[in-house]
Amino acid sequence: MSIHENLLGGPPPTHLPAEPEPLELLAGGTSPTEVAAAHPASSLAWAQLADDAFAAGRVVESYAYARTGYHRGLDALRRNGWKGHGPVPWEHEPNRGFLRALHALARAADAIGEKPEAERCSQFLKDSSPTAAETLG
Repeated sequence: MSIHENLLGGPPPTHLPAEPEPLELLAGGTSPTEVAAAHPASSLAWAQLADDAFAAGRVVESYAYARTGYHRGLDALRRNGWKGHGPVPWEHEPNRGFLRALHALARAADAIGEKPEAERCSQFLKDSSPTAAETLG
């Protein structure tokens, strides 16, 4: 038996590939708007836009940014073998953009009164990465 075998019988964790350029640009102070325009497939840039908009009280804008990051993340997960369920570990840094976007979508949905979506997204986050749910919660 391999030490990496999933003993619970579920799908293996999905690990998204690294996106060094968006990460470096954001860390270097480039605006998330510029990063999203240059790298529209990056969930990380959209998640940062969602967080910034939410912090500024622009909840509907945050919702739109989060939804974009969430869908870009789903696309990336599927391209990397994800079958619609299974772990997406927070501990793997390239997964954090998607997980942050999912959290931001739940938060913004709750803020606009879209309770069923907020609950679905919160549960999806917990199911994907309990660590992310705890860290971002």
